Amino acid sequence: MLKGKKIVLGVSGGIAAYKAIALTSKLAQAGADVRVIMTENATEFVTPLTFQAISRNPVYTDTFDEKDPNVIAHIDLADWADFFIVAPATANLIGKIANGIATDMLTTTLLATQVPIYIAPAMNVHMYQHPAVIENMKKLESWGYRFIEPGDGYLACGYIGRGRLEEPEKMVELIDMETNRTIKWKNKKVLITAGPTREALDPVRYFTNYSSGKMGYALAQSAMEYGAEVYLISGPTNLAIPQNLHFYRITNAQEMYEQVMQLFHQVDIVIKTAAVADYRPVKIMDQKIKKKTGPFSVDMERTVDILGSLGQNKNRQFLVGFAAETENIKQYGKKKLDSKNLDAIVLNDVSRNDIGFDADHNEVIFMTKSGSEHAIPQASKKDIADQLIKLIDEEIGKG
Repeated sequence: MLKGKKIVLGVSGGIAAYKAIALTSKLAQAGADVRVIMTENATEFVTPLTFQAISRNPVYTDTFDEKDPNVIAHIDLADWADFFIVAPATANLIGKIANGIATDMLTTTLLATQVPIYIAPAMNVHMYQHPAVIENMKKLESWGYRFIEPGDGYLACGYIGRGRLEEPEKMVELIDMETNRTIKWKNKKVLITAGPTREALDPVRYFTNYSSGKMGYALAQSAMEYGAEVYLISGPTNLAIPQNLHFYRITNAQEMYEQVMQLFHQVDIVIKTAAVADYRPVKIMDQKIKKKTGPFSVDMERTVDILGSLGQNKNRQFLVGFAAETENIKQYGKKKLDSKNLDAIVLNDVSRNDIGFDADHNEVIFMTKSGSEHAIPQASKKDIADQLIKLIDEEIGKG
């Protein structure tokens, strides 16, 4: 799958830079066209001439060294690439990328590119476990960066532990698998809803729920990694907007319904993870409601049933719903699967504190119209999302 692929390899200043030579060789042997960018510190470990000899291409080390006056080098490279690999990625470089700092040829090109980026960390085990490094990696992962995890072993500093750059052969194998995966949904359009809705009561108050949007955003990222064109409709969240998708921000259930129905007939798959309010105040007050003594009540009315409407109007779309339950999970989930005319439903128990709403992990059951059932044990929401996309792909393949 790598034959003919245009790859930019970024090499930062760690002792593991010597492995990047072998990685360049392996990628070239697989038929890829490799262009190498080195940081100034990387040149202290390996010379640019070595990479030039193996890649048969110029090596870039200086933002201001414009080899072709007709183009701006870092923009030209960013646009040229099919994907980007950073190996080794030091703690310093990861911190720069996560905070949008561009001080050299490598970081400026990384900021300018919009292709998939693979990060292969390599550092001392204690550095790898530092809260700042962990936080930076989490941030990058939420933006869609893909990590090639380091291995355990003897490190150059003398420690034995996690932080050793993955072997070049393994990296090429992983990237080859990823490249194959990214073409699976190349011609598919996927609509995903995420987050909560807010139903206004007055200018300062609203009804909402505990949904953080993390599951929906993770699914959007996973669908993009399968090659799909993704449309993400999101209620209010504090999450970073994923790159390279169509994004729509809404506030209440009616706005979400209108946006979903506008896009519905042009997509192939719908995954409705959003926790939409079932009720809204009958009357929204123009002025703040003043505090009074005694009880206070609000008349509520049903919001539009978005999932039900989609089930009634679908023709070719594969429709997936979510059921957040606190009891009788399978029973209620099966009922919703049938009554809403869904192709599949994802069930999760939101009564637990360690999974579900606003947690970083989840544990779900994937149930289909055809009668199959898959329990996915507790894992990060991104891991859950990857598994759900794979299951949806398999179910579509059965049809």
